Amino acid sequence: MKSTINRRQFGQLLLGTAAVGLFATACGAEPGTSADGSTTLSFAWWGNDFLNAQTNEVTAAFEAENSTVTIHPRPGEWGSYWDKLATVTAGKDSPDVIQMDQKYIAEYGGRGALMDLSTLGVDTSKIDKEALATGQYSGKQYGFSTGQNALVVMANTAVFKEAGVELPDDLTWTWDDYTKLAATISGAGKGTLYGASYGNNESSLIIWLGQHGEQLYTADGELGFKEETAAKFWEQLKLQRDNGASPPASIQSEDSSASLENSLFGTNRLAMGWSWTNQLASLESATGSEVKMLRAPSLDGSAADNGMYFKPTMYWSVSSQSKNPEAAGKFVDYLLNNVDAGKILMTDRGIPTNSEVLAAITPALKPADTAVVKFLADIKPDINQAPPIPPVGASGIQEAIIRATTDVLFDRLTPEQAAAAFTTEAQAMLDSARK
Repeated sequence: MKSTINRRQFGQLLLGTAAVGLFATACGAEPGTSADGSTTLSFAWWGNDFLNAQTNEVTAAFEAENSTVTIHPRPGEWGSYWDKLATVTAGKDSPDVIQMDQKYIAEYGGRGALMDLSTLGVDTSKIDKEALATGQYSGKQYGFSTGQNALVVMANTAVFKEAGVELPDDLTWTWDDYTKLAATISGAGKGTLYGASYGNNESSLIIWLGQHGEQLYTADGELGFKEETAAKFWEQLKLQRDNGASPPASIQSEDSSASLENSLFGTNRLAMGWSWTNQLASLESATGSEVKMLRAPSLDGSAADNGMYFKPTMYWSVSSQSKNPEAAGKFVDYLLNNVDAGKILMTDRGIPTNSEVLAAITPALKPADTAVVKFLADIKPDINQAPPIPPVGASGIQEAIIRATTDVLFDRLTPEQAAAAFTTEAQAMLDSARK
């Protein structure tokens, strides 16, 4: 869900020029260090009931090993998390330890709201170096990845079987193959099945641009793509609609707001949907079917050129307002590197980037998680270097992509017009953040 705070308001909040609010907090001591030397850290994250219980379990385990430190939980929900985090940061009440998302790393780190984690003594010797780099901005380490993820095509094998169609060879398939296959499945379903969803989020566009040798952002925070390349992205989505490969615009619009259990994929009416690898277990649970992860199609039929990359599921960050940065760093080190913590967190925040932790939890993984670990290892030789972190001002880009897609599918804009409008809007977001 899009934050209701715009970029200028966000900057004002961090400067303390707007009203503030608070995360719901648990009863107990406020964060700080007491006269007896005990320390209380506040810890904010977003998640559902399952993740909340899991997170409370891992904080309790940390407290058991560190008797002088108490963790003050500040859980939230994605829909309101970012508004509340901005306001508490403005009010000098930022949580010590923050679960952070990639599109906000630059927003917070670039505005001085996060600590450089490289100064806190966290052990990074067993952390995947590329994963480590994804939390860096302007030469500082503002976040440690909680785990790796990849955007893939999820194939519902039950729908393929119902349509009488074989799974594709994802090492060699092209966008043409993808579209024709999806159209065949839709045709076999005669209105009851659809072949493929529209990959229309920020990561889908990044993959598309990567196949053309371009990127959404440059390392110095500028837009890194040609307008005509973006137009081809929306031409592909329009082609899927026109060929019956994907649902009509009205059905797509309804499906985009449906819960997983009530979605086309979740109700076994969609053969191929774009999703993150860590969602495999949820997809199989919803469908009651075996779901296969497939690499993205490419332009030339080569998996090495499909533009896929590893994305951090989320990050652990520390607020620059923390009065106990040493204790906060110790807690982050525990979450990142402790094997016992890894056995609690498992893969729900992505596949651990610490090789020792991953090895320790692998024997206890459920079949779906084992499949994800293997899949990520299989595709690693062909994975692109992770793209630059979204610059300050870019956190609204995904919503702009979705709006452009909606306009194309409802024939309000041509792909060329959508690309022009999107490029103008994206540039305005970046320019506004610099003012």
